[in-house]
Amino acid sequence: MAPAMLMNDGNGVYDNKADGNTPFKSAVLHRSLHVEPYKVVASKGNYLHLANGQKIFDATTGAAVACLGHGNERVKAAVARQMDEICYCHSMFFNTSAMEGLADELIAGTEGKLARAFLVSSGSEAMESAMKLARQYFLECSPPQPDRTRFIARKESYHGTTLGSLSMSGHVSRRKLFEPMLLDNISRVSACNPYHGMRKGESTEDFVARLAQELDNEFQRVGPGTVCAFVAEPTVGAALGCVPAVPGYFPAMKAVCDKYGALLILDEIMSGMGRTGTLHAWQQEGVVPDIQTIGKGLGGGFMPIAGMLIGHRVVDAFKKGTGAFSHGQTYQGHPLACAAALEVQKIIREEKLVDNVKEMGLLLEGFLKQKLADHPNVGDIRGRGLFWGIEFVRDKVAKKPFDPKDGIAMGIHDQGMKPGYDIYLYPGSGTVDGKVGDHILMAPAYNVTRADIELLANTTTRTVVDFFARR
Repeated sequence: MAPAMLMNDGNGVYDNKADGNTPFKSAVLHRSLHVEPYKVVASKGNYLHLANGQKIFDATTGAAVACLGHGNERVKAAVARQMDEICYCHSMFFNTSAMEGLADELIAGTEGKLARAFLVSSGSEAMESAMKLARQYFLECSPPQPDRTRFIARKESYHGTTLGSLSMSGHVSRRKLFEPMLLDNISRVSACNPYHGMRKGESTEDFVARLAQELDNEFQRVGPGTVCAFVAEPTVGAALGCVPAVPGYFPAMKAVCDKYGALLILDEIMSGMGRTGTLHAWQQEGVVPDIQTIGKGLGGGFMPIAGMLIGHRVVDAFKKGTGAFSHGQTYQGHPLACAAALEVQKIIREEKLVDNVKEMGLLLEGFLKQKLADHPNVGDIRGRGLFWGIEFVRDKVAKKPFDPKDGIAMGIHDQGMKPGYDIYLYPGSGTVDGKVGDHILMAPAYNVTRADIELLANTTTRTVVDFFARR
């Protein structure tokens, strides 16, 4: 394979095999018509085997998806068994043991604090469903509240790629092309990003109070009786590079929502299902959401699946109202996807992998900070569980980012993919304000060992150090 030149359209990273002008031959509408992605020919455990002979350590499990690694035999067998029972049926008229079993598993994982599961095929679909469910909830209330049509989300956030979920997102580069088509009933407040957001000398308590007041002010500005929900990621993934909320943040935000009767929607598509050291990220935040979106780690990449978990408050309103959510999709509750996800969740529970996430996450944190915290171009190392990000800066004292034209995050990814490094690190840009700033993200499989973590930390360190040395 020729030396790589990485490109990014806001949704992914591509390796250019040719000169960037000559299209490669393919019947697929790839994410770029000019550059060819690496071709995977085999996978097992933590490794991807490429057509060029490389064996790549998958340090991000795709986009924090393959939580059990690749090729798990139990999951493959569960899907095969489901094929013998039923591959597809329409969820409007039929039910399956796979869908019921997965829903039971998921609700049990909340210790009964949430009431029902709604299963779809992607995170974007889950967020669309959450938006519609929140709106319909206020029509099911007694008395109905039809004026509630607005949402408040956060800057530097990402909630999906469909027009509704992209409207909810604050990710500037991913919104840019479609801005004229996006919904105008969504406003945003500041993200909880202490590295850039906390003022000099400000305590965590004062920082939280300021953000809570900002949210309160936004409710007042748009009209508190018009807001359906406040929407946030417990740990911000792609947009900010694994930034967890500071202690006390979510209880303060929920208090504002409760004050005005709005719902709390937590987007755990990337950070949930064990990724940050508890099965659900909100279990370490001191709140229970009214609606939670889940995805990625739900099915481990074995089948496309995502969903919503819905609180008792919302379900009870529907029971007393129409009794029906006015929304449905062809592949909702797909039997094969549900069977795969159920087996993934059973493995996570039975093998106590969330405990391993917590233990190995502390190990990874220690290694990364020991090896890279003093690097002049490493501004911040942050994360939780097995969800870690490194933000890069031109000036460490002033926290000044690189010029986007420098392509720092893409360049580090490119460095990692070279033979001799052989590691896949997930790059991101716009970290500071949606326009400038660079980070990489690490999200290894839940069943990694100490040796895997040492390899990840050592190779990431070598990749970063060598990249900046060669600049």
